[in-house]
Amino acid sequence: MNKERADSRHPLFRGLKSLSGPFGRFDVSGLPDRPGELFLEWFAGALREKISEPHAAVLSTADRDGRPDARVLILKDVQGETFYFASGMESRKGRQLQHNPHAALTFYWPPLGRQIRLRGAVTDTGAEEGAADFRRRPLEARAVAMTGRQSERLDSEARLEETLAAHRAELERDPEAAAPLWRLYALEIEEAEFWQADAGRKHTRVQYRLSGSGQWEHGLLWP
Repeated sequence: MNKERADSRHPLFRGLKSLSGPFGRFDVSGLPDRPGELFLEWFAGALREKISEPHAAVLSTADRDGRPDARVLILKDVQGETFYFASGMESRKGRQLQHNPHAALTFYWPPLGRQIRLRGAVTDTGAEEGAADFRRRPLEARAVAMTGRQSERLDSEARLEETLAAHRAELERDPEAAAPLWRLYALEIEEAEFWQADAGRKHTRVQYRLSGSGQWEHGLLWP
């Protein structure tokens, strides 16, 4: 049965290679005490290597029934072990975070063979911080956010363009305007894993965990 299943793979997937490398070595002899420091080291390395959009990450949440959900968004900032991202409160992820304020962020940079997984509790930083983040967005992104209808069913492209035109005009009249439900969220990480790929699958994995006493502990994981 297993052989039949293996032979029936869709042709688009046959012969695809993964983790072919070569990849750099992850030196675990001098790890920093806190995961935020290591994240910034790896992020700076990704920038030096000109990785495209290294600040793009998958945000994973769960709805009130515990069903998982995920989407790609942009990391806005890192301060210590706090990671910031933004969204409207009325969006699907915004509603899910209201019911279950725990989430995960996942970064993957294929040319480097590096993955970073972060988990923790999420807090809403408030209307003032949300408005400040909103005003830093490009005009078109602000107009889209002002519709306040992310993930809802769209009747027609014409309806979207009509609504966006009205919001562009509003923002041109008042550049300081902000969507009232736009929020900057803070993910306070409690667990982090740094994964360095190996072409032979002997991956190097380092896990950081926040202990009950509030201290960070770290160690290696099996591949």
